[in-house]
Amino acid sequence: MRHPEEYVEDVLSCVEQVPPGRVTTYGAIAEAVGRYGPRRVGNVMAGHGAAVAWWRVVRADGSLPPSHDGEARQAYLEEGTALRPSGRVDLEVAFFRPAPPGPPAMIRG
Repeated sequence: MRHPEEYVEDVLSCVEQVPPGRVTTYGAIAEAVGRYGPRRVGNVMAGHGAAVAWWRVVRADGSLPPSHDGEARQAYLEEGTALRPSGRVDLEVAFFRPAPPGPPAMIRG
């Protein structure tokens, strides 16, 4: 059983894989990390995601919560992220599937 801190690190590691101009979904991260679903990934992002490119993680329909739209839209425009006329990210063009996080680093002594 993994510790909660390791799960948080694994989620953030997946977000760090997403290149500029691309996005992934909460579900894709949950799949890569395993064990929990998209809601748990959302909880991790809400509590710990400020240090990573949080706008690169969207809902399955390509949207973010309305409270994030302004900042995220600016980042999408700066990064050249493909958007639909609705303002949602075009997942057919911009989707990136993160790889499962690697094993924890071994401590050498």
